[in-house]
Amino acid sequence: MPDTRYDPLADARGPGTAEFDVFLWGPVFLDIIFTGLPERPTGGTEVWAEGMGSSPGGIANLAIAASRLGLRTSLAAAFGDDDYADFCWRTLSEQEHVDLGRSRRFDNWHSPVTMSVAYDGDRSMVTHGHPSPVPASEMIGQPPRSGAVIVDLGDVEPLGDPERPTWVDLARKEGARVFADVGWDGTGVWSPRVLDQLRYCDAFLPNAGEAMAYTRTDSPQDALYALADRVPLAVVTNGAEGALGIDAKTGEEARVPALRVPALDPTGAGDVFGAGLVLGTLSGWALADRLAFATLCSALAVQQFGGSLAAPGWGDIADWWHDLQKSDDQSSYSRSLRRRYEFLDDIVPSVPVGAVRRAVATIARNADVTHN
Repeated sequence: MPDTRYDPLADARGPGTAEFDVFLWGPVFLDIIFTGLPERPTGGTEVWAEGMGSSPGGIANLAIAASRLGLRTSLAAAFGDDDYADFCWRTLSEQEHVDLGRSRRFDNWHSPVTMSVAYDGDRSMVTHGHPSPVPASEMIGQPPRSGAVIVDLGDVEPLGDPERPTWVDLARKEGARVFADVGWDGTGVWSPRVLDQLRYCDAFLPNAGEAMAYTRTDSPQDALYALADRVPLAVVTNGAEGALGIDAKTGEEARVPALRVPALDPTGAGDVFGAGLVLGTLSGWALADRLAFATLCSALAVQQFGGSLAAPGWGDIADWWHDLQKSDDQSSYSRSLRRRYEFLDDIVPSVPVGAVRRAVATIARNADVTHN
């Protein structure tokens, strides 16, 4: 049965609304993922993997996660002229319905590639790549009107300079909400100037380690309070402990525990969480529901191997909710899940039969990655 697109923001659309829900910029990698290894590879040995999958990675993880949740998603990225780029472009545009109108192909430019080896709940990666041939502002120009943009503060020029506005500033001027993230600082400096950028953002979504390092605090809760003084929506993800957030606009504060799931591969879990939070925010959900939904999306993703291959669609979410409701498990944990996700009762009935589920397309057209 072909996938049926579900639009969770359909009731909010009308004349004058933004062309896209989410606009993104960043590098697209070809990810090659090996799974099911009997042992960790060591020097001078050969290990056979039980499974292998290929998918667009890098910023494509976030673009695919957002698109599968029904958000109209546009991506600006550099693509080479090799077969890797052909595959990534085709998968994003044709299979995953991501708009590439502001992406460009470049002759004689090698596509970035990452090889990921998943073993014992962890992963190791080898990457080869080159910077984009042109900077973001030159490639994008005036970004399309969008409900939100998601940016890595370590990968953009300083925001808020009226003499040199970035594409993020231009998008914000047209009404886009700016959801910011930040990567791990390998230098160990954790410059406070990164946090100074938050005055131009609507939300900030670091993990606990990053949040504590930048705010010089000793706990995720203290880091959250420090961030909430700087940005309207502050959310800190804390792995197996779940997520916590403060929304200054609504006056809400919430903490949501993680789901108990067998985590096989954490690749892209943060991107899936971010996409879920953006959807909930654009939909006007309560903060606790937004955190719960984003946590669920992330939990569904980590149970699968393969970065963007693992991002759930509405079909996967509906399946999970129906299974939970039909379950005979009456433990306190199961009852807690039913209470926490009761808001899905108002959404899931609108999800059509055949709604988008995880994809299995690879370069070989069929993935060996195991799916539940």
